Amino acid sequence: MKVYRHIDEFVKLDNAIVTIGTFDGVHLGHRKIISRLVEEAKRLNGQSVILTFFPHPRMILHPEDQSLKLITTIDEKIQQMEKLGVDHLIITPFTRDFSNLSPDEYIHQILVDKIGTKKIIIGYDHHFGKDRQGNFLKLEECAPLYHFSVEEITEQDIHDVAVSSTKVRQALTAGDVKTAEEFLGYAFQLTGQVIKGDQIGRTIGFPTANLYVEETYKLIPADGIYAVLIEFPEEGTILQGMGYIGNRPTINGMSRNIEVNIFDFNKDIYGKKIRIHFLHFIRGDLKFHSLQKLTEQIKQDQITALQLLN
Repeated sequence: MKVYRHIDEFVKLDNAIVTIGTFDGVHLGHRKIISRLVEEAKRLNGQSVILTFFPHPRMILHPEDQSLKLITTIDEKIQQMEKLGVDHLIITPFTRDFSNLSPDEYIHQILVDKIGTKKIIIGYDHHFGKDRQGNFLKLEECAPLYHFSVEEITEQDIHDVAVSSTKVRQALTAGDVKTAEEFLGYAFQLTGQVIKGDQIGRTIGFPTANLYVEETYKLIPADGIYAVLIEFPEEGTILQGMGYIGNRPTINGMSRNIEVNIFDFNKDIYGKKIRIHFLHFIRGDLKFHSLQKLTEQIKQDQITALQLLN
């Protein structure tokens, strides 16, 4: 899959089969559209193209609203789409100027002149252009003029999988990583760099790696203990462990931390990139009266995590 960080990098194709969307999470509903895209590109001897945006349009149009957190970072989105057999992924910056393109300008300048669209496949509720005025009917109206065809994935087809990015976010915010995985088709991930913590875990026999997630817009699941897999992308290894999200109330911690205890592991991994896959929620974050009580509970959590992972 070729990735373009701006539409201006893209070289117009003769036979582009295109879909458009933010595709946050690349969940099962999105996969239905994308698999149809890839199938049609093969049938028509064309090339599949996804046009997506970053930042998320809501971040630009409503900057005062800081509540939107995304399921996937842009790199995680690329990683998921690569697995789906797409030929071209265009990530174009979403700006005020871009949002002010009328539906006609959007079709003419972007879909036709820049991409070379011969067929466009969109979800049933897709809107585009200034004030979201463009829709399936607008594309159908312009299709004969610009010699492309349009296919709409029906509401029924999408609702067959009964999933939306909002439902995934709600599940994760509640710590329900199992439901999130069912909606996504894969386990929710956090990717980041291992940084130095205050090493309290080491003193109670459970050393943890502290994760720094650079993307402030990334959704972090509910506080608590999770059974997780820890992936080292650079080495290609995956290990088992327990993940922790919270502000460590037993030691009166002030900041929200993301930590992971990797089972049977004692290497120095400061500065390394790791990816945590959240498989099961074990319990919520609790305040214990002593470090001894906390240690006893963590031992029990480890037993639970191993049972869930194996």
